[in-house]
Amino acid sequence: MASPDGASGVGGSPEETELSITLTLRMLMHGKVMAGGSKGETVKRIREQSSARITISEGSCPERITTITGSTDAVFRAVSMIAFKLEEDLGAGGDGVSAGRAPVTLRLVIPASQCGSLIGKAGAKIREIRESTGAQVQVAGDLLPNSTERAVTVSGVPDTIIQCVRQICAVILESPPKGATIPYHPGLSLGTILLSANQVRGQNISKG
Repeated sequence: MASPDGASGVGGSPEETELSITLTLRMLMHGKVMAGGSKGETVKRIREQSSARITISEGSCPERITTITGSTDAVFRAVSMIAFKLEEDLGAGGDGVSAGRAPVTLRLVIPASQCGSLIGKAGAKIREIRESTGAQVQVAGDLLPNSTERAVTVSGVPDTIIQCVRQICAVILESPPKGATIPYHPGLSLGTILLSANQVRGQNISKG
């Protein structure tokens, strides 16, 4: 994640100053949300229209990490498109009749060392974000498995979610992560690692 100094032209490369800050946002999402068609048309369209770089983690686990990188404007455009796509999918899952807008949920993945700044003293910052945007924001108490990251769940209609993500990003840009971050990888639980190790051992024994 880039230093916020780039925004004021102090430090950072000239390109960074010119393009505002380079922001990286990680989200935990169901893989099929971003697939959209046999050739990943949804993610391709969001990449083209937002100008953000979007990567989706590999794996057989239903949940994937979607990483969005780019200028702050590009990242927010991508988040906006994802939120509206989720709302559209929710609507399609009903009977076709819109009975008010169903809330959409995004799960951001943020280094635990930045969550204190997001919560604020006695929860003041997170309360301010909830009140000013109208979105629900919840910071998980526990770390995601085998990582130093936590899930931050944001719920609401797309417009409120986008405002909320903007405010969350402003906080994390002002408070860079402290120490090394061990990123979360869905599906890589200790049980899975032990199971695969045992399978390999079993295969070796059978071969012998």
